Amino acid sequence: MQPDPVIFAPLLAAACLIFAWSCYRRFSLVAVGASEDRFSSLPERLQGMFEFAFLQKRVVSRPFGINHLFIFWSFLILAVANTEFLVAGVFPAAKLSRLLPQALYLPLVFVFDVVSLCALTAVVIALVRRAVAPPYQGARTGEAFGILSMIGTLMVAYFGLHAAEIALGAEGAAQSMPVSLALSSLLAGQGSATLESVAQVSWWLHAGVLLFFLNYLPYSKHMHILAAIPNCFFKGLDTPNTQPREEFVEGNVYGAGSIDRFTWKDLFDSFSCTECGRCEKSCPAAATGKPLNPRLVMHDIKMNLLANGDLLQRGGEPTVPVIGEAEGSIKPDALWSCTSCGACLAACPVFIEQMPKITKMRRHLVQMEADFPEELLNLFENMEQRSNPWGIAPGERGKWAGGRDVQQFEAGKTEYLYFVGCAGSFDSRSKQVTLAMTRIMEAAGVSYGILGKEEKCCGDSLRRLGNEYLFDKMARENVAMFQEKGVTKVVTQCPHCFTTLKNDYRQYGLELEVIPHAEFIESLLAQGKLKLDHHEKKGGNIVFHDSCYLGRHNGVYQAPRTVIAQATGSAPAEMERNRQNSFCCGAGGGRMWMEEHLGERINLNRVNEALAGKPGTICTTCPYCMTMMEDGLKDRSSGGTNVKDIAELVAEGLKGRD
Repeated sequence: MQPDPVIFAPLLAAACLIFAWSCYRRFSLVAVGASEDRFSSLPERLQGMFEFAFLQKRVVSRPFGINHLFIFWSFLILAVANTEFLVAGVFPAAKLSRLLPQALYLPLVFVFDVVSLCALTAVVIALVRRAVAPPYQGARTGEAFGILSMIGTLMVAYFGLHAAEIALGAEGAAQSMPVSLALSSLLAGQGSATLESVAQVSWWLHAGVLLFFLNYLPYSKHMHILAAIPNCFFKGLDTPNTQPREEFVEGNVYGAGSIDRFTWKDLFDSFSCTECGRCEKSCPAAATGKPLNPRLVMHDIKMNLLANGDLLQRGGEPTVPVIGEAEGSIKPDALWSCTSCGACLAACPVFIEQMPKITKMRRHLVQMEADFPEELLNLFENMEQRSNPWGIAPGERGKWAGGRDVQQFEAGKTEYLYFVGCAGSFDSRSKQVTLAMTRIMEAAGVSYGILGKEEKCCGDSLRRLGNEYLFDKMARENVAMFQEKGVTKVVTQCPHCFTTLKNDYRQYGLELEVIPHAEFIESLLAQGKLKLDHHEKKGGNIVFHDSCYLGRHNGVYQAPRTVIAQATGSAPAEMERNRQNSFCCGAGGGRMWMEEHLGERINLNRVNEALAGKPGTICTTCPYCMTMMEDGLKDRSSGGTNVKDIAELVAEGLKGRD
């Protein structure tokens, strides 16, 4: 049922030109962002794009992702059919039935027919899901239902056209089109005029919806159809567990206080967002009623870019602030709610980097506006003056040892520097973990030493809170000290110290072998250097809580579980949210030093989950997590449950312990 090319050709040309212009106008806006290299390591990027964009590796990790996989691949396959449909509307001789031999054409139309049914089924499932069990509050939008309805209409029009052609006897490949052939029986008995009308209406319906859909894409959230695949190519090749350095010279601007202060990749992320809600469901702040919603952060960045992009391209100044209360602005309360847990990064199927953008905006507030929660002022002063969050005199750092003879680190004589950290040095509860670690290392005959009063805070909280200037100062001092003392191997008991020394300090030219205490103890056990009494299970039923900075940010999941199993004789119980999907304790991103005034306390949410299994002990690998778990248990009056670090479990089981 061929339309008149004289009528359809100008329609197609106009639609394609408008689509190309719309895409250019939208995507050219990202050029207002700062430069960033996302083209290095081409083979690795191509592999990532294949795995995560085409194989949908992250998408199918969640139950409903299979349905999206069907829609995605149906879209790709039917793109061939739709391209032929549009081209043949102008050049009838370009039909595949005329260009391809039957041996190729018949299997191809069979695939088109079956895939069209799969697409229609998947769309119906998606419509029902969005209506009955939407992925997040507010997901029932007219745009979402409209897009799905248009895709469904394309499939219906496809079947209407081919069923009518088969009924008319005008489709030579009818036997290779099982769905259309079956539907043609519904048209049996209709006159040729009626069948031709059905075919004509179906053709124009398909063409009209297809061209409208094409031109609606650049102005809808479904622009991700165009941006998601390249965004997987441009994804960060390393876990984004650190931030780029800033150069502190007079006249520089710091952080992201306007849309052009983000990089082009940051802005491209906003066009790639599928608004699937996975980041929102994973975010501890969003789950506990805080103002932060990673999905809306990306939406607001996109709206800000659309509002300011044209002005910036013409050399003007942005009129809508990126941080504020206006539409297209992110509220400061949302920025300060982030725990930097990385759950949004791990959940996003197209590798949008939400957390780093929040840190950039925090940098602007702290360094350019001096606008931050009042309780952080004391933290910043303590860090600057005494290099620890509590403001305790540096001379007190080594007093955790009591009467124990703990040696100072000496280059050439000591193999490992034991970096105790601020919590392990000053927090009364974490000091017990420090003592447990020294007993373990001494029992294993490890050559280790400490820095004592010379040790300084690593600066983790400063960097995550946006005080990059003070972090930079402390990092330089620590790096210089490590290099001067000849430190090459470091053992940490705090995941925040671990990730800072291992990842952040690398930006300052310091290459260290940094080992978290979980992996260090695991290696000692594997080498047979520790003799444990496993006959008695310590602490009753043990449930394990994954630290965000050990797990999601650095991929250490199995080591602490192995240590617990070795120390107690059985593997720990798992919380419902564990490993990569673990739920934050609420203390990361500098939140350890801030009160929770909004929504439910994050640590209570996590403690409630832990208590569901009625454990005797909640086991942790982080001093922040330990504090948050213990505070939560006190609030819940759960005196029958203890919180212990894995080092304490091992130390309790040492044979011949003192």
